[in-house]
Amino acid sequence: MGELIHELYRPALGLLTDFYELTMAYGYWKAGIAQRRAAFHLIFRNNPFRGGFTIACGLATAVELIERFRFEPADLEWLGDLKGRDGRPLFAREFLDYLGGLRFSADCDAVLEGTVVFPHEPLLRMVGPLVECQLLESALLNVINFQTLVATKAARIVLAARGAPVLEFGLRRAQGIDGAISAARAAYVGGCVGTSNTLAGKLLGIPVRGTHAHSWVMCFESELEAFRAYAQAMPSNCILLVDTYQTLEGIRNAVKIAEELAQEGYELVGVRLDSGDLAYLSQEARRILDEAGLKKAIVVASNELDEQIIASLHEQGAKIDVWGVGTKLVTAFDEPALGGVYKLTALEGPDGTWQDKVKVSEQAVKSSTPGILQVRRFFRGEEAMGDCIYDQRYPLEDGCIIVDPADPTRRKTLPAGLPWAELLVPIFRQGKLVGPLPSLDEIRQRTQKQLSQFHPGIKRLVNPHQYPAGLELNLHERKFRAILQQRGYV
Repeated sequence: MGELIHELYRPALGLLTDFYELTMAYGYWKAGIAQRRAAFHLIFRNNPFRGGFTIACGLATAVELIERFRFEPADLEWLGDLKGRDGRPLFAREFLDYLGGLRFSADCDAVLEGTVVFPHEPLLRMVGPLVECQLLESALLNVINFQTLVATKAARIVLAARGAPVLEFGLRRAQGIDGAISAARAAYVGGCVGTSNTLAGKLLGIPVRGTHAHSWVMCFESELEAFRAYAQAMPSNCILLVDTYQTLEGIRNAVKIAEELAQEGYELVGVRLDSGDLAYLSQEARRILDEAGLKKAIVVASNELDEQIIASLHEQGAKIDVWGVGTKLVTAFDEPALGGVYKLTALEGPDGTWQDKVKVSEQAVKSSTPGILQVRRFFRGEEAMGDCIYDQRYPLEDGCIIVDPADPTRRKTLPAGLPWAELLVPIFRQGKLVGPLPSLDEIRQRTQKQLSQFHPGIKRLVNPHQYPAGLELNLHERKFRAILQQRGYV
């Protein structure tokens, strides 16, 4: 898994939280309920990119954050210097001492990375002391929202590529250093075969790929001279960028270099197109290379690509073997945030019994679901048939009805006898990591296996089929009653 947080930042990140988490923590402490057990769930409400699925990602980074959850002396000193409007310290010294001794001790269950998930399904469940669960809210959302978003974008791009390799080329356009590293990781989870980000390669073991830039060609008297110098420097890894001046002439110059490489016992790996009419130019590149006997040489394409453009280029008959995707992948260009939320759903009362908690909204889809939730996925053969979100305090019967949280009139019966799997699995118990997490390569393989379990209609880029994922009927009714109670109707 690596130690991404440790390598990038070194110190503990207890202060990586919105300030209101700390003011609430102080309030819980003063009210004497900081150690009361609570249940929180991290969910999202809509599949991103108007798609039919989402790829869970970011858990390993979140686990590292949780393991390093603490406040350093310098953090506490800084908090101690904060003043309220009356000029007095905002936080009592006794509370800061309490924070200094705080260590994660809760239970955490989560969906494994690379799992295909759907709106309203919890990606992570935290059960433990209220103050711990609350303080981790913003950091968990920061990590899981972003990596899930990029992994999903990558999976869509890989589907559009129809089996051709996709490379992540987004370092220079990513939102900061940490954004670039996280995006490279998530893109690999989503199905990319490598990255141009060298630091991500070192930290995470992702294969690194790269050719040369236009500046290389411009540093020599001629394009041919530049290609020759690059071939001499990288004879076993020679992919030539051919569009600095005139693309078709650049391809012909690459053929000349291929002939020179062959005399030295090497092969030209391929050419890269980074501008212009990629459909036409790739067809011409393929023709020129094939006529020169270079049928093994590949055509790589880049230039502001995304899943829609790649799908269109396929329809136009483009002859592209490898896709390099940068800006629109690492920035999730057409949908900049997943919109995941982290909600309190149950609180242990003074007598030790759990009390359901529900947040009511004027928008029905934003009302939270009470309970301690689990997701059960049902199968017919190898194909996923439906997901049931239920409260694990109430055993799920064999055979159930699920209700769409966004539209209670949409219901589906999942018949008895279907095989199933629980999506949320133990990660921490009483603050201790239960076992080793899958490696990054295992997570990447899981993504592809998971996607293979769903009907092709769910994976369509445009107007996808809606997969049945909903609340178990009794849970739906309990939530409905709780909302009516909050509104004073019962």
